Amino acid sequence: MAIPTIRQQFTFWPQLVIGCLSVSLLTCRPTDAVRPADESAYFPLTEGHYVVYDVSEQQFSLTSAPVQRTYQVKERIEQRYTDATGQPAFRLLRFRRSATQEPWQPDSVWSARLVNNEAIRTENGLDFVKLVFPLSDRLRWDGNRHNAAGSDEYELRNSRQPYRVHTMTFGETVTVVAQNDSTLVSQDKRVEVYARQVGLIYRERIQLRYCSSSPGCIGRNQIDYGIRQFYRIRTYGTE
Repeated sequence: MAIPTIRQQFTFWPQLVIGCLSVSLLTCRPTDAVRPADESAYFPLTEGHYVVYDVSEQQFSLTSAPVQRTYQVKERIEQRYTDATGQPAFRLLRFRRSATQEPWQPDSVWSARLVNNEAIRTENGLDFVKLVFPLSDRLRWDGNRHNAAGSDEYELRNSRQPYRVHTMTFGETVTVVAQNDSTLVSQDKRVEVYARQVGLIYRERIQLRYCSSSPGCIGRNQIDYGIRQFYRIRTYGTE
């Protein structure tokens, strides 16, 4: 077999690199190209991992005055198990208290799992696709693709950007915008921010219906009913 000349050796390696980049089925493709291991850190599923949130919300009703609440929610990843589809999943225990000095009270049990290129949380019996890998700005997907609630397009923004909550700054985060629509008669804004090695650090949910029963109230942002709710991370760790 002929030995490559010096000139041939210098041209061989760039050609190999180009070939690896352009042909995704070659063996030089990363074995976990669908969900790189470092990206799954935005949706950590480690037993004992917990996050505490400060929650503030306003609820509006046609029949009563607005109600404002502040409380705390704690979410903790529990033991791994096999779900009904045969996939590994983790229980997500949720606790609630009205103030820091009070003991935690059990609230609900949700679950979370990573399946192929999707990060899925089951909340109140409904599966939501929270993230899709690999992460990239303007990536869009149907967050309701595994439930019967109707299509709901999510969009990823600000990939790997810093984000500040209270006094804490997180160096690498991604923002998911589930909805951000506002009209004369309604507002629907749902945003979540995830940080590497932490998970969800901020959630904003604003779903309001404005008065439209008479011409005089249309366009005045007079709320008939709905909710404003904000989750802000307070602390996190492993226990």
